[in-house]
Amino acid sequence: MRTGHRAGFRAEGRRPERGRRREKQLRETELTTSSPGGEKQRVFGLLWLFTGFLQAVHGQGVYAPPTAQIVPSGQGCNVEEDRYTERVHTIREGDTLELQCLFTGHPRPQIRWTKAGASDRLNESYQHNETLRIENISRHQGGRYYCKAENRHGVPAIRSIRVEVYYLDDPVITVHQSVGESKEQFYFERTVFLRCVANSNPPVHYTWRRGREVLSQGTDSGVEIYEPFFTQGETKILKLKNLRPQDYADYTCMSSVRNICGIEDKSAHFSLSNRTAPPSIKLLLEDPLVVNPGETITLVCVASGGDPPPTLKWVRPGGEEIPKRSVIKRGTLTIPAVTMDDGGTYTCVASNNVGNPAKKSTSILVRGLRKGRFWITPDPYHNDDNIQIGREVKISCQVEATPPEELQFSWLKNGRPLRSSERMVITHTDTDVSPGTTNLDIIDLKFTDFGTYTCVASLRNGGISEISIDVNISSTTVPPELTVPRGRSHLISQEGDTVDLQCLVSGKPKPIILWSRVEEGGAAVSTVALMPDGSAQMESYDGVLRISNVTRDMSGTYCCQTSQYNGFNVKPRKALIQLVVQFPPVVEPVYTEIRQALSRAFVLTCHLLRAHPARLLRYEWKLGSRLLTVGQLSEQQGDTEYQVRALNREGYGEYTCDITNEAGAGRCTFLVTGKANAPEFYYDTYGALWQNRPTVYGFKLQWTQMDPNAVDRILAYRLSFRQMGQSRWWEQEIPIDGNIRMGELLTYNLTELIKPESYLVRLTPITRFGEGDATERIITYSPPVNPHLREFHCGFEDEVLCLFSQDKTDVFDWTHHSASTRDTKYTPNTGPSSDHTGSKQGFYMYIETSRPRLEGDKARLLSPTFNMNSKTTSSSSSSSVTNNPTYCFSFYYHMYGKHIGALNVFLRQKGQMVTDTSVWSLTGNQGNRWIQAKVDIHPTAAFQIVMEGVRGSGIEGDIAIDDVSIEEGECKDPPPNSKWTVVIHLTSSLCVTLSLALIGRQR
Repeated sequence: MRTGHRAGFRAEGRRPERGRRREKQLRETELTTSSPGGEKQRVFGLLWLFTGFLQAVHGQGVYAPPTAQIVPSGQGCNVEEDRYTERVHTIREGDTLELQCLFTGHPRPQIRWTKAGASDRLNESYQHNETLRIENISRHQGGRYYCKAENRHGVPAIRSIRVEVYYLDDPVITVHQSVGESKEQFYFERTVFLRCVANSNPPVHYTWRRGREVLSQGTDSGVEIYEPFFTQGETKILKLKNLRPQDYADYTCMSSVRNICGIEDKSAHFSLSNRTAPPSIKLLLEDPLVVNPGETITLVCVASGGDPPPTLKWVRPGGEEIPKRSVIKRGTLTIPAVTMDDGGTYTCVASNNVGNPAKKSTSILVRGLRKGRFWITPDPYHNDDNIQIGREVKISCQVEATPPEELQFSWLKNGRPLRSSERMVITHTDTDVSPGTTNLDIIDLKFTDFGTYTCVASLRNGGISEISIDVNISSTTVPPELTVPRGRSHLISQEGDTVDLQCLVSGKPKPIILWSRVEEGGAAVSTVALMPDGSAQMESYDGVLRISNVTRDMSGTYCCQTSQYNGFNVKPRKALIQLVVQFPPVVEPVYTEIRQALSRAFVLTCHLLRAHPARLLRYEWKLGSRLLTVGQLSEQQGDTEYQVRALNREGYGEYTCDITNEAGAGRCTFLVTGKANAPEFYYDTYGALWQNRPTVYGFKLQWTQMDPNAVDRILAYRLSFRQMGQSRWWEQEIPIDGNIRMGELLTYNLTELIKPESYLVRLTPITRFGEGDATERIITYSPPVNPHLREFHCGFEDEVLCLFSQDKTDVFDWTHHSASTRDTKYTPNTGPSSDHTGSKQGFYMYIETSRPRLEGDKARLLSPTFNMNSKTTSSSSSSSVTNNPTYCFSFYYHMYGKHIGALNVFLRQKGQMVTDTSVWSLTGNQGNRWIQAKVDIHPTAAFQIVMEGVRGSGIEGDIAIDDVSIEEGECKDPPPNSKWTVVIHLTSSLCVTLSLALIGRQR
């Protein structure tokens, strides 16, 4: 960190027609910085003068609709255009995807990223950023990504790019065999198929090897290699016809995507022998296994055959999970404290990639009884639901049992055992029918038959509690009747209340009540909606359905009906209840801000969207707590308005409109303010940053004013700024004379900014109402755009590196170095021993290729951004023609070492699209010397030079560059000591002259 530097800042601008200047002396400031030795030093600096020159450019031309372009900036393989002119970016699974949305437009567009058909939401932190970043990308995250830029002008700009995620899974070899018998000749032919499959993108290429021998179609008559017709891709199956002794060998399947994206080949191995066989298993347990609840059960599965030895696992059908408390060890499954929910089928699966997996299943039956129900059926031969003396009546009892064959029933009357007789007929369903049912038919009912009948269900082998169901048959046993209490068939409640829907049920025994939501449609009633808990039907034992926190969506018709179990087996009784949920009016806007100037007229409108009830609606307008007007809305009237004829200072504030009904009120809120809208910083200024002295730089700050005529005239702007990393703010007032027009571009020059610090700038408009909305931006010291480039020279002698910068998207960085400070442990036989002038104190840039660098790793160094110095000439027809100039780019390079990779130079142009064009490239060892290269470049827009060093195959591959220059005009003199000059025509307008020094080589 540098110490003792000046904390200076100067701002200047101009508005010529105003001719007004203002100076403000700021106080002396105390700064604290750190010295190289770590000490804190105090630096007193006199803050420089603000000199106000504000310049305005009139017209609407500065406003522009958005444009957008997606540029991959992170890891990736390549970007190409497919036949549908869609950009396709390929990336390896596990790498980091970075997509930059480069945009233009004023005001600065807002960015939003989306993915086509994405069920997985994009990370919120990147969704609205200019850069979309997905770390450790997976194959499921491939697809089409969209960048949308919008700024209220024109239509939004939407661009897309398709991301292809490349991957290669480990291959799997499976073995199948077929045995065919010839009917005319008595022999067996055994054919073995080795199938290799690997999931990949792009399609995988397979290679088979037997031992070290590569197998291919036609090289061995006993071998056939082919791809099944139902698969896509290349060869997958190796067919060994009529096995021979030499076919018993080690086989390797190599899967490859041809090193695309650096994805390495993968392989699978299989040893085929005369012992190779598919798996077979056996279960060491009873089937089915009947246990009591709470017991611990153990299922044992062992492999009885198979080579290679198979792996064993337990599964349940239908995707059910094995109980989480289970313990699995090899083929043994142990389930402690078993419950009835654990019952069912369990399957042991053995696989060794030979033939089909072996499967064997067993059933676990957890003994138990549940779901006991009963119903009473009156004499079916008479059209009467009542029980009468002299007629038949049947009592049915039903229970679910596990195992069903152990279920047994018994009947009691008034606590005493009851046996089947001519008048008391007891029947049972078959034991293999579940649930089990028993019936007691009472023939010719007599008065003495009245009493309590008990159905008892139990399991034959005991150990489980029995289920008893009591049914009373008497003169009071009557079928149910269902009614709704008086005044409760049409209920009105308000949103948020708790409401009880009640149906009264009479009869003995009382049945369970079933509730559902229905819609009345003539005589038919059909279910159309779910109940409040999300189910289609709810049970109630007391006839009451309670709905808490009722909402407007719960309005409708509800049906209560008797169930046909635990009561009379008769036609269900039904009743309907209408529920009406009232809710307050829904209005818009709920909140809006209105900017208005004094003395202007305007109208506030509150819109009614919906309400229940929608009659007898009242409205009430207020300003703060002051009542303005009240009234009533007619049924045809959906809006209410309040008009301000001439706004005064007391008229600023919060206006509210409450529209009320019986359920409550809906409120529209309007904040009327004289605050000016936020300024809109202009980010497309050419030559915004410049440097006039070695230690300071300047910045041209430009902005427009959003909707300047909405409020009173802007009197001034308050310019606030602070250096990043510090908390102290400085302020300057920029006076404004006259009215600012829509689209007028204002300019204010900031000077004396300290290199290389960044600054946070805040701009706040001021009217006679007060301060308006502020807007902020960060000014970063970066390579300036030189508006009139004539020549540029850089020897990399200072820390600023002549504004060269490291590319943040490459693998590693260039190193700023001097031979005098080089580590004594440096790699020998590579790299320079001095700068290009021979000075060991001179500096240069080089790439360090020692570990952890890998072959192909790239380091990119970016030059400052330059504007072209376009020339305009007049033709005979009095029209002007712009000629883009030619520049000569030259530099010295040092490429010495047996592992030298490559040095590439690109021309990066920044027009509507950022493009990189290769203009120079060289690979391999060029000897232990500095060599000059020159190349003509023909930019047509603002441009940068990109110098890319590529690491070679080893550590002796350091590449260095020094003394870079750009001069207007074509390259004239060839490099010294040059033996060859190679001219490469890249395009019709680009000619690259490559000068190579080939010293000591004789032909």
